[in-house]
Amino acid sequence: MADTQLPLEDEVRATLLRTDETFRQLVLEHHALDEQINRLTSLSYLTAQEQIEEHDLKKKKLALKDRIEALTRGMYRPPAIALMPPH
Repeated sequence: MADTQLPLEDEVRATLLRTDETFRQLVLEHHALDEQINRLTSLSYLTAQEQIEEHDLKKKKLALKDRIEALTRGMYRPPAIALMPPH
C-alpha cells in the first residue's frame, strides 16, 4: 500500500520544491548537511571533535528531515475512501 502512495508523495514534493521557498531551503540545507556528513565519514579516522561534529550534523539533518516530512504531509491529503452502506 505504501508503494502506491510514493508517486503522489513525489509529486507533492516536486510541487513544494517549485512553489514553497521555505521547503526548498530546508531541502537544500538537508543536502548540504548530507555532504558534510559524507565528507566526515569518508575519512579513515575521526578525531574526537570530528565524531562530535558528525553526531551533531546527523541530529540536525534528522530534524530537517522531520520538518520536510511535516510540510509534505501538510500538503498531501490522501484520497478519501468511500464507504459503501451496508446492504
